[in-house]
Amino acid sequence: MIDHIGLLPLYLAAGTAVLVLVADLLVGRVAVTLGAGVLGALATAVGSAIVGSGHDRTSFCVDSGCSWVFGDTAALLAVAVAAIAALVLLLSAPTLMRGDLPTGEYAFLLAASMTGGVALGGAQDLITLIVALETLTLPLYALVGLRRKSAESAQAAVTFLLTSVAATAVTLLGAALMYAATGQVHFRALSTALDVTGPGRPLAGAGLVLLLVGLAFKVAAVPAHAWAPTTYDGGPLPIAAYLSTASKLGGLVAIVYAAVLVGPAWTRVTGPVLGIIAVATLLVGTLVALRQQRMVRLLAWSSVAQAGFMLAPLAALHVVEAGPLVTATLAYAVIYVTVELGAFAGVISLRPAGADGGTLDEYAGLGRTAPVRSAVYAFAVVGLAGLPPALAGLFAKVFVIRALVDAKAWFVVAAAAIAAVVGLAVYLRAVLPLYRDGEGTPAPRASIAVAIVLAVVTLAAVVVGFMPQFVLDLTT
Repeated sequence: MIDHIGLLPLYLAAGTAVLVLVADLLVGRVAVTLGAGVLGALATAVGSAIVGSGHDRTSFCVDSGCSWVFGDTAALLAVAVAAIAALVLLLSAPTLMRGDLPTGEYAFLLAASMTGGVALGGAQDLITLIVALETLTLPLYALVGLRRKSAESAQAAVTFLLTSVAATAVTLLGAALMYAATGQVHFRALSTALDVTGPGRPLAGAGLVLLLVGLAFKVAAVPAHAWAPTTYDGGPLPIAAYLSTASKLGGLVAIVYAAVLVGPAWTRVTGPVLGIIAVATLLVGTLVALRQQRMVRLLAWSSVAQAGFMLAPLAALHVVEAGPLVTATLAYAVIYVTVELGAFAGVISLRPAGADGGTLDEYAGLGRTAPVRSAVYAFAVVGLAGLPPALAGLFAKVFVIRALVDAKAWFVVAAAAIAAVVGLAVYLRAVLPLYRDGEGTPAPRASIAVAIVLAVVTLAAVVVGFMPQFVLDLTT
């Protein structure tokens, strides 16, 4: 049975990809193509919210389970990815208006990636999950390398592609081993099949570990993290913003599905594995970020550390009930996406159209020449650090630490505390140049499209900071 109402968000996302191609073909104006993409993404977000507000919608069901279930988590991911896509298109306006990138191809690839993110939320079997995740990721290879005359862009795209291929191979091997051991692909059936003893149990356990390690690539978690700095810094800045938000959020949801939906009998495998990944990611990302001299590389390494914070609650899956841990993980992710997008929007607003992120020294003195944009950027970076007045980031870290303390996961608590303290130095290095004496690269004139994004994400961060319970209720 196919529930077309439940599939409406997917139809809207795919329709957006077709719409921008038609608009570019028939009209050929950047503003029209971008407008079509933004309106399509917003329609996808609204449609997802409406469909997800009712009961769970199921499609493609067999006796062992349904391949598509559009419920609360699916709706949350679909709304978030669609909203991010709309904002990234607005952030891309100054670059596209200059003619540096082909607008039609750019908007189409971003909409195609958005379609994968929408599909991912409803995936309830291994095949649909991996296909949706690759649909989210594949267009990004081309988007990273779309600046055809840039050697750095080509290097970033190749790095991203090769590491992603290796990670996908590991993910597929893990899924294949789980299928070989159980004969099942649906999460509900896997939960039952894995909850028994038998000769296939060690094989299934190995497959589950490989699956989680492969999925770690999508969130730039250790050991699949080294691609992020080169890719973020080499690609267009709006695509770096999308990679560090929508792509990371999709990968996190995939990890949650793989770790939780396979059933409580396997949490003694998933919990320790994710704990090791989270601790290594927290420490490596934070410590390496301290050495960075380029702004986007600093933000990239900090996003590696932020992935560790998102995964940290899942380290206690084998100790306590999964519900509060998943809530803490998703709540942190929602807040992180908001402030991270604000940080990248701030960088884009302070850099010339089409330029890369530049070095930290190039931001010297911008706090005087572009005070409002610098203040908004600083507010977002302070939110990533978890400091007032950016209360949203502070509450996000409280959610994670509280969940870990309740589970008595003291080793992970210690790693999170170290990363949070050292992270203060990282984010201070990203902000202090703005208010230091010197002459950096002059900030361009404020773009209306970028100003809209700055206003939206800053307002969202302020609202979340004063209503943290709303985020918890949203992700429960």
